[in-house]
Amino acid sequence: MAIPPAFIQDLITRADVVEVVGRHVQLRKAGANFLGLCPFHDEKSPSFTVSPSKQFYHCFGCGKNGNSIGFLMDHAGMGFVDAVKDLAQRYGLQVPDDGLSPEDRVRSAQRSEQQATLTEMLERASRSYRRQLRDNPRAVDYLKGRGLSGEVALRYGLGYAPEGWRHLASVCPDYTAATLEQAGLVIHAADEDKRYDRFRDRIMFPIRNVKGECIGFGGRVLGEGTPKYLNSPETPVFSKGQELYGLWEARQAIRERGFALVTEGYMDVVALAQLGFPNAVATLGTACTPDHVRKLFRFTDSVVFSFDGDAAGRRAARKALDGALPYATDLRQIRFLFLPTEHDPDSFIRERGAPAFSEQIDQAVPLSQFLLDAAAEDCALNTAEGRARMASQTRGLWTALPDGALRRQLLAELADRCQLGAHELLDLWGVVTPGGGTTPIRSPSPSGHTRRSSSSSLGSGVRGSAFTSARRPGRTAPSSRADHLVRLLLSDAAAWEALSHEDHAMLCALPPPHGVLLRWLDLQVHEHGAQPWGALREGLREHEAEALALRVMQAALDAPAQDTASELRDSLYREWIEHIKGEEMQLVQTISADPADAVARAHYRTLQQRRKDLELQLRT
Repeated sequence: MAIPPAFIQDLITRADVVEVVGRHVQLRKAGANFLGLCPFHDEKSPSFTVSPSKQFYHCFGCGKNGNSIGFLMDHAGMGFVDAVKDLAQRYGLQVPDDGLSPEDRVRSAQRSEQQATLTEMLERASRSYRRQLRDNPRAVDYLKGRGLSGEVALRYGLGYAPEGWRHLASVCPDYTAATLEQAGLVIHAADEDKRYDRFRDRIMFPIRNVKGECIGFGGRVLGEGTPKYLNSPETPVFSKGQELYGLWEARQAIRERGFALVTEGYMDVVALAQLGFPNAVATLGTACTPDHVRKLFRFTDSVVFSFDGDAAGRRAARKALDGALPYATDLRQIRFLFLPTEHDPDSFIRERGAPAFSEQIDQAVPLSQFLLDAAAEDCALNTAEGRARMASQTRGLWTALPDGALRRQLLAELADRCQLGAHELLDLWGVVTPGGGTTPIRSPSPSGHTRRSSSSSLGSGVRGSAFTSARRPGRTAPSSRADHLVRLLLSDAAAWEALSHEDHAMLCALPPPHGVLLRWLDLQVHEHGAQPWGALREGLREHEAEALALRVMQAALDAPAQDTASELRDSLYREWIEHIKGEEMQLVQTISADPADAVARAHYRTLQQRRKDLELQLRT
């Protein structure tokens, strides 16, 4: 969707960032600005400021900053287009699209109107189900029997779909409306020409998207009926392969706890919230998909998958592994928790307590170990045949990993278990080392992260080969380190997607115009994914950073193509070193003013060590 930049600027001008942020953060007036506790990290004293004159927010604690659109993206996990649409809807604006024909615009408007109608219908049903729960002692007793409090039930919007075939006829003005079927609330039996409610005599779990809108339901039967869980069907607003139950409710706890806990069911999520683990989410009756994992990594860099220890749990974990591998960069942590076969998270905590469950989380199997176990499944490693089988079936697992330290270490371990050399294993897989050609699967990106690539020097699994390429002679050097970073990232936008949240924050905070340009690139990648420079150039027309982009890209366009991974890594490391030096100088001033400030001294030592580590990596 090509939203005109002028519309986005007008929207940000019209929107009141204080109002947008104030819907989620309790703010108080502090001079010309507003002050509150940061929603992006845990703090006791407010360091989060919102400026109505600048239409900008900034946290002096964690560094998060941006405008109204950026807040919706960071806080609610929305994509760029969804954030723009949500903000425009609040202010009664229609989002234009320069890339659509008049006919497509009409269809897009109809689609948006249909989605708004369906979510309103679902919200109406959800409100009715909540009222029914309050008036039904049997349903209330069931939830109390499961140990749930009224507070948790209210937080997750739990309800009850009463017995009877046409309850929603009393809720919706027109029970014959096609939108009730499209929303998945009503079933039409064409052979008998009958309409009836899909959900009857069930505890209702509303499923919300990242904007907090109700887009579907999960219904659990009371007692022993079948099916035990009944889910909404696929609709224009709901796709179970893309949504996670409880993510809307858990997003703040995920940030505060530092990780997301992925479980297998609705009841697991609400029970865990009741028992002190509000950072839990669940897949919706389907295997964990790459879309699920990508959505989680918008909120955290650490994910723990929790499964039962039985065969079904192991199969579900194996599918989760497949979905997680493409996102397992060096600075992300993915682990797998397997409970005893007789337990789910709810029963485990009730029997053994929350501390025991926390201990289980701490001892969860890291992705590397689970990958090795999966690679060796059904392989008798004490025989040549078994090792050959492992070598064959492990290729898909290893090649799905993004390049980095983790991938290279696993290559060595896999080769060792197969009793082969790393080069021999790569040769079996059809991956040629730099000395014998270039047949890449992935190419490296800076900061230990990775990206997909269509043409670059592989060097996978060969120590140092991916980061030791010499700069080709004749390359025109940019005028500054910031210019250099911008050129590399515009040349390969996929590298931006692979950087960590911390890298993004540091780069976006660069002084104008570099920081401005990189914030724009961040929005582009969020919405459109990695685009070639030609597409990015079109999007930059009349942008305030257009002149900078054209200037720095001239060197890239004139230079021969090459793998720039080492250049990007080194430039990023140098930028971090300078950034850390600036923080160190500020801390020196703080310590000079108060030599007894132990917190500042500890922070200084941490920064100093980190800077030394980066300087060492630059020398290797």
